[in-house]
Amino acid sequence: MLKGLSVIVILLGVAALAAADSRSIEFRGYGVPSSESRSYESRSFESYESDEAKYDFQWAVKDDSSGNDFGQQEAREGEHTQGSYYVQLPDGRLQKVTYLVDGDDGYIADVKYDGEARYDSVSYESASRENRYFDSYSNESK
Repeated sequence: MLKGLSVIVILLGVAALAAADSRSIEFRGYGVPSSESRSYESRSFESYESDEAKYDFQWAVKDDSSGNDFGQQEAREGEHTQGSYYVQLPDGRLQKVTYLVDGDDGYIADVKYDGEARYDSVSYESASRENRYFDSYSNESK
C-alpha cells in the first residue's frame, strides 16, 4: 500500500515537471543598470532632500480638584531646540525645567523649584480618604 502511494506521488511530481517545462515562461530578471541610471548628473536629488526641522508647540493641564498642574513648551529650528516644562509636585513645590539642545552639544537642563516642600496630612487628604489597596494574593480589597 505504501509502495503504491510512493509511486503515485513520484508520477505526479514528474508530470508537474513535464508540464512546467513544456510551457514557455519568460523570466524578467534584474539586468545590468543602464548608463543613464548610473549617472549622478542625470539624477535629481530634490525629492530626497527635506527642509530642516522647524516647529513650536505648547500645552498645559491644570485641574484644581485633583491638584494636577503641568505643561510643556518647545521650539525647534534646525539643530537648535529650546523648551521648558513644569509640574506641581505632591509636596507642594513647582518644579520647572528649562532645556536647550544645540546640535551635537547634548541636552543642557536647568532645574528649579518654586515654593517650600510640605509634608503635612492636608496635602495627602485625598490619599487617606481612599486608603485601600488590592491584595493580589487573597483577591480581597482591604
